[in-house]
Amino acid sequence: MLTVFGSAVLDTIRTPARTVRGVMGGAALYAGMSAGLFARTGLVAAVGTDFPSRHRRVLASRMDLGGLATIRGRTFRYECRYDKSLASRESLRVEMNVAAGFRPEIPEAYRRSRFVYLANNDPEQNLEALAGFDRVRFSMCDTIDYWIENKRDALVKLIRSVDALVVNEWEARMLAGEESLARCARHVMRRWGASYVVIKKAEHGALAFHGDEVFAAPGFLLEKPVDPTGAGDAFAGALIGRMAAGNRATFAAMRKAMAYANAAGSFAVEGYGMGGLARAGRGEVEERVAEYARMTRP
Repeated sequence: MLTVFGSAVLDTIRTPARTVRGVMGGAALYAGMSAGLFARTGLVAAVGTDFPSRHRRVLASRMDLGGLATIRGRTFRYECRYDKSLASRESLRVEMNVAAGFRPEIPEAYRRSRFVYLANNDPEQNLEALAGFDRVRFSMCDTIDYWIENKRDALVKLIRSVDALVVNEWEARMLAGEESLARCARHVMRRWGASYVVIKKAEHGALAFHGDEVFAAPGFLLEKPVDPTGAGDAFAGALIGRMAAGNRATFAAMRKAMAYANAAGSFAVEGYGMGGLARAGRGEVEERVAEYARMTRP
């Protein structure tokens, strides 16, 4: 089993083409919906009493919701605006609401999960969640600039506690203090003990590092992206979900999972909020992976 822990959010997303309000978002929900395409997945997160039942039904189609806590109050709210290219995002509003100070409780049914993904979240909460598992074979975490700037010591402790770090290229440079992405990965592995580092490069794909090995996976190019929100989370969820499906925690398994991760991330940008990812079934993902294989075959 795979357990995903992190934020559950109601997003307002503004693009030049359209504004959507109250759509389902949050790192844990994107990652869990993606992972649930491949492996039995449990979700640990917190929502408020305002979280719509229609969103719960979508989540329940891919994940076990035994760890989704409902707390009296408002769900975490986030609002952002994208520029014309969709490459630059400005955060307009962040209201953590019930997510602030959330103390994760791992359901008994999840405690023996062999795979655990700690989505972008407060590193102190992630450490607390990780301590609730008994038999973890492979654990992975994500982070963003906010935690690097404001909770660096806790973040470094988290990285020391997991097997893999997944992070975007800008944040990798910020975290390690290096310009070269290869040096960033080496810094994380040698200084803080992570066995694997995956650096996301948006539409250009991702790089995976393990020891002295490097694997490069180009992105799945789309002509008309709609909303890039959550694409990196969907990528990470599919990556660990595919590894969990095969019950393999090796670099070879990670390399094979990268195609599925890129495919899932591409579906995420094809609709507003969770729309594109929620509509994609396992068959559609397999078709895209086959197309991806043709695209990258020498």
